[in-house]
Amino acid sequence: MAADKKTKLLARQLFKLSLANGQVSADLVSGVLGWVNKHSPRHPIALLQLYQRLISTELAQSNAVVGHAGPLAAGVIAQIEQALTKKYHRPITATATPDATLLAGIRVRIGDDVYESSVANQLASLSV
Repeated sequence: MAADKKTKLLARQLFKLSLANGQVSADLVSGVLGWVNKHSPRHPIALLQLYQRLISTELAQSNAVVGHAGPLAAGVIAQIEQALTKKYHRPITATATPDATLLAGIRVRIGDDVYESSVANQLASLSV
């Protein structure tokens, strides 16, 4: 069943209650889920799906995936975390993963943002 306006509004309100200092708090999420379980709101499945989507989106904005072509020098991940934390004004956690599609360089994905410094990207910009 599709969520109605009231369910969407309640999901957003519950999401806001799940944040502490702009970060998702596991304790607050647990409290929200307890409230939903106790009060049985209208359309609980739709409400929980919307709430889960909001929480997932928020968490994705705090995790950076660093795709790299070759080995990374020591401390590169820490430098990337530090730079992104400063840029986004929130703690960012970076995870390195090898990316076979890259010839050289790195690609950083955080939420919907992509930062790329790869050879293929630089060559493509030269050909335009």
